Amino acid sequence: MDTYLFTSEAVSCGHPDKVADQISDAILDAYLAADLHARVASEVLVTTDFVCMAGETRSHATPNLEPVVRDVIARIGYVGGVNQGFDAATVKIINVMGQQSAEIAQGVDAGDRTSEGAGDQGHMFGYACNETPTLMPAALYYAHAVLQRLEALRRQGPLANNHGLLPDAKSQVTLEYSAAGVPLRAHTLLISHQHSASLHHDDLEALIRQAWAAVLPAGWIDAKTRFLVNPTGSFTLGGPAGDTGLTGRKIIVDSYGGAARHGGGAFSGKDPTKVDRSAAYAARYLAKNVVAAGLAQRCEVQLAYAIGVAEPLALYVETFGTGTLSNQNLAEQLKRQLDLTPRGLQTKLCLAAPIYLPTASGGHFGRLPNSAGPGTFSWEQVDLRW
Repeated sequence: MDTYLFTSEAVSCGHPDKVADQISDAILDAYLAADLHARVASEVLVTTDFVCMAGETRSHATPNLEPVVRDVIARIGYVGGVNQGFDAATVKIINVMGQQSAEIAQGVDAGDRTSEGAGDQGHMFGYACNETPTLMPAALYYAHAVLQRLEALRRQGPLANNHGLLPDAKSQVTLEYSAAGVPLRAHTLLISHQHSASLHHDDLEALIRQAWAAVLPAGWIDAKTRFLVNPTGSFTLGGPAGDTGLTGRKIIVDSYGGAARHGGGAFSGKDPTKVDRSAAYAARYLAKNVVAAGLAQRCEVQLAYAIGVAEPLALYVETFGTGTLSNQNLAEQLKRQLDLTPRGLQTKLCLAAPIYLPTASGGHFGRLPNSAGPGTFSWEQVDLRW
């Protein structure tokens, strides 16, 4: 039987880039909590004992951001001395955020128009497939799932926890697929997980093997499955103390694990007038509804926008030969289903709200609507009527 291998990776909430993403989205939420019309583009750099906030805002709100930053870091688990070189209580924080350009504002605000324009140009993709219950690609789905399982174990104990697991981690899943695109088995399962110096490698490997067994479908792990745990040896220095982190540097982890195309724009720290975020969410919503309705086994949707222009320049649908309708027919139906202007996307998906911090770790897609609080992951709902 002809088969092929496909690989996706995920990272934990304590990964340096995810620390930056979470701070960026916490800043966004702080503005939106006080001003639903706030314009925010928040970029963050984290490194040893240091956080730098940059970007642009336009709002009547002036939230106190330093406690927001420290709270995010503490919630991740970098607190109480568990990670040398980066701690919520002692990290140095610099804020160099400025004002949004007036030239951008004049293109985005509605003014005399009936709808506000897109916050930037760009093209965004959404994707869904029938490989998993959440209609996400299997390799990415299970790469996230195992890290969520390990995070739950880490959080069972006190600050220093009773498992020896620390916040920074990466997973990677290589699956073997049939020629027809059906996942068959786990070929290689890789975890690099930060740990306390007292945790023996054999004990760490046992914990990780148990986590894989708990999240993968029965029968996927077999005698040929390869397990890799901390291939370099020990991993005690992690997080921003071990590697610099930046907002928006994990866009494939955030989306579809390489199983679908990506327009290149990051999500975290951007308010919903910025179509990098809102249109990517809408494209996932449309693609997921197509697959959920049984109109295709796989569906990819592309939207394209120009800065200051409300209506999208184009909508493209690809079902990879699995659709029950033509791609053109589906595209026409989707245009009728949803107002694709930035204002229309915000209204339908309730995006003008402080709902973004939960998206910044664990993936922006494949999550249950309202699973992280009211209004969260609204783009995952399946409610289109055909």
